Amino acid sequence: MSGVVDHLAELTGFRDRDVMDVTLVTALRDLVGGLVAVAIYRCVGEPGEQRWLTRARLRAGDAVATADSLWVDPDALPRLAEHPRRLECLTQRSVLQQREDKDWVTLFPLATEREIVGVLELHTARRLKAEAQRMVSSVLRIYHNFQGLLDYSERDTLTGLLNRKTFDESFLKAVSELPHRLAPVSAGDDRRHAEIHPRYWLGVIDIDHFKSINDRFGHLIGDEVLLLLSRLMRSSFRFNDLLYRFGGEEFVVLMRCEDEADAAHAFERFRLNTAQYAFPQVGRITVSIGFTQIRGGDSPAAAFERADKAVYHAKGAGRNQVQSHAALVAQGTMVEAKQLSDVELF
Repeated sequence: MSGVVDHLAELTGFRDRDVMDVTLVTALRDLVGGLVAVAIYRCVGEPGEQRWLTRARLRAGDAVATADSLWVDPDALPRLAEHPRRLECLTQRSVLQQREDKDWVTLFPLATEREIVGVLELHTARRLKAEAQRMVSSVLRIYHNFQGLLDYSERDTLTGLLNRKTFDESFLKAVSELPHRLAPVSAGDDRRHAEIHPRYWLGVIDIDHFKSINDRFGHLIGDEVLLLLSRLMRSSFRFNDLLYRFGGEEFVVLMRCEDEADAAHAFERFRLNTAQYAFPQVGRITVSIGFTQIRGGDSPAAAFERADKAVYHAKGAGRNQVQSHAALVAQGTMVEAKQLSDVELF
């Protein structure tokens, strides 16, 4: 019993979801007798194109768990139908057990407050007894409840997007993967350089004339617009793009793309989807978007300020458009500002 309590204390001692998943599979490896392997698989992507993302996988003799990168190409992941038993567990929301070669495989559904999002897969040398199944289910309930507490603290209440206070940590994780300074490279070297050093982009999205929507239709309809816009964001961007609501009508996107053209295309797709969507009672609305590449050594404040200036330019140039800070500087329309400290903006 003390071993279970120790693992539960460790599981609930983290605020990082990646670490929590690794801690969960590590705990189950130690707690379940005869375990060969344990893994967490999440369902990601849009309906019809959903894939299995490995969040954490650990074999009995492994020193550390492995996982798919958050920024993995979705096309490289297996489709749901390629693992029918996982899919069955996901859709039936029930524990499944079967013999597979020499091992027994037991699948447990993983749920949030709103939906089933993945499965826990245990490979054991013997059939998992009812008592062991109850123990695993109990650990998963605690895991589920703690995930719910994280959602409550990390997500915007209205839209369900990430909130502002979670932004800095994700931003600094991205910056940590970048070189502090990029040496000039030729066009022929650019692709090789991009493969070594990932490129991240920060976009700021602002709803045009949102105050007039609240004034004309009331704040209840204004909230509905914000909620529907958040759904458009989820369907327009990739599953691994990080989407935030910073407050009011301001949204932020943190994404990984190969180059500026890819980032511009993603933001333009969202701008067009928004302009074409008929919002109930309100009708058509538009958004102005500014974006910038995140640089090595960047602070959240400095990157946000560059993207925000591009938004300000987009609004001054007629709204309903996407503007790149780098392009505006190259054109001479905007002057590069000195880097701000985090204190000045955040």
